[in-house]
Amino acid sequence: MASPSQAIGIFDSGIGGLTIAKAIKKELPKEHIVYFGDTIHLPYGDKTGESIKYFAEKIVDFLLQNNCKIIVIACNSASAVATKLLEQTYKNKIAIINVIDPTIDYVLKLDAVKKVGLIGTKRTVGSGVYARKFKKRCPEVSLYSKATPLLAPMIEEGFFDNNISKTVIHSYLANHHLQNIDTLILGCTHYPLINKEIQAYYNGKVRVVDSSVVTALKVKASLQKSNLLLKEKSKEGDHFYVSEYTPSFARASKLFFSKQIKLEEVKLFNQ
Repeated sequence: MASPSQAIGIFDSGIGGLTIAKAIKKELPKEHIVYFGDTIHLPYGDKTGESIKYFAEKIVDFLLQNNCKIIVIACNSASAVATKLLEQTYKNKIAIINVIDPTIDYVLKLDAVKKVGLIGTKRTVGSGVYARKFKKRCPEVSLYSKATPLLAPMIEEGFFDNNISKTVIHSYLANHHLQNIDTLILGCTHYPLINKEIQAYYNGKVRVVDSSVVTALKVKASLQKSNLLLKEKSKEGDHFYVSEYTPSFARASKLFFSKQIKLEEVKLFNQ
């Protein structure tokens, strides 16, 4: 039986999930988190579905061992292919929150949504999960997807808010699949890091939806419903684990949380 004093577990293949972690800490400042970045396998977007499922199960087991009360899949690729498996496997143990369903819920509550664009990894776009869910929930909304495989590795390497990133972003957004949209979903948790550049490209003419904030609100609602929100600030510190230490992850974590974060390397896989 979970208790409010336990941690919020979050995982992703790399730094993208830190956008979710930061949003959760802002929305729920009393809570503490346990974060796992599967840096040895990043990015998940070019991995097979079976591989991602295997990684996800191993990580969820690790987070359960680290006393988590809820698990957040802070990755669109993993959310697309592993959510159903994880929900079935752990349904009697812990609640699983993905980043896709809260984002779709949010978009469908917006006014005058007719033509939605989606950018994401090859795995997320190729899964068709956004298209299926939009068709089921609201057939009147048209979804136009574009795989943008260069963006996540570019961001992982620290290339954002510069001429290189602007050229790549503009090249993708100018694609014919994304013309005349009214809303754009950032279908990868890395992409909030280039939100400013995407917003500048559209100059206010397209609504850009960042999944990190809406996912944080979903986590809060789920914990409230289960009476698992902390009433007083946790005395526990946040913990950050990686499957392989990388300088880029260390730099990014400091950028997100405005302080040097202790990263602990954990060998979960046969490396």
